[in-house]
Amino acid sequence: MAVKPKHRLLRSVSTILLLVLIGLAVVWWQRNWLYDQIRLYGYNPPAAIAQLADDAAMTDNARHLYYINRPELKARNLFSDFCPSGTEQTVVLGCYKGGQRGIYLLDVTNPELAGIKQVTAAHEMLHAAYQRLSKDDRTYIDGLLWDYYDKQLSNETLKQTIDEYKKTEPGELANEMHSIFATQVADLPTALNTYYQRYFKDRSKVIAFYAGYEKAFTSRQQQIKAYDTQLSDWKTQIDTLENALDDSSNVLASQRSELNQQKKSGNYEVYNAGVDSYNKAVNNHNALLERLKDLINRYNEVVKQRNAIAFEEQSLVQSLTAPAAAQ
Repeated sequence: MAVKPKHRLLRSVSTILLLVLIGLAVVWWQRNWLYDQIRLYGYNPPAAIAQLADDAAMTDNARHLYYINRPELKARNLFSDFCPSGTEQTVVLGCYKGGQRGIYLLDVTNPELAGIKQVTAAHEMLHAAYQRLSKDDRTYIDGLLWDYYDKQLSNETLKQTIDEYKKTEPGELANEMHSIFATQVADLPTALNTYYQRYFKDRSKVIAFYAGYEKAFTSRQQQIKAYDTQLSDWKTQIDTLENALDDSSNVLASQRSELNQQKKSGNYEVYNAGVDSYNKAVNNHNALLERLKDLINRYNEVVKQRNAIAFEEQSLVQSLTAPAAAQ
């Protein structure tokens, strides 16, 4: 029986180990591609999910990132089982599971909020995109995002949103800005606009969706603000009239007491001379009272209108708020 020389055996083992190492290196290098093929195998996006990608004008690259996360629309009563609850200042409309493990979107059905699902789908897709950025790309993009935030961002609502993330997710600020700026800011610096072309054929479409549903809130907030300004002014007038009426009542009481005293004492000439003055004071008092009544009626009517608008706004928020998941 022939025996293979030892050095030839070692050479074969070394060759096999080298091939294994090369294979492992290739697998590691192509790990995202391999993972994506597994995630996409046999996957056909539901029509509603594909329509959101169409509506948001996602590029092929963006659709790939979107679909490997197998997005799902979840009804309000189920949404909290998949996504965390918001805070008093924020409402969660969707979430991305790190490691390309899923995207979940709240299935908002209120027609006044049409477009919110498209914006949320794009927002969550961009979280998946951010996670796939190389170290150098992320450093570059983070620099662009922070530069815009520090020097050019003027939208107070977005500033407040980012400030809230500073409290709740301080380590994810750049990640959140990466999604927020792309989907909510129309005019971005050239470098950021160019970068976002990786994900949107026409970013203005998703911006238009955002502007459309945001108006449902801002228009009501502006109405409420106008009502509150008017009510504050009227409240000052009401307080002034009430104080004037109190003073007038005291003066009338004093005059009435004086007239009664003169009449009782038989000083009819003094009494008669004071009657006209007293009656004029009564007429002025009654006129003030009518003005107060009229102003209070108008005040109460505007309060009803203001509260009705506030209720509409609360209803919109409620349609975006999923019940807390059962513990």
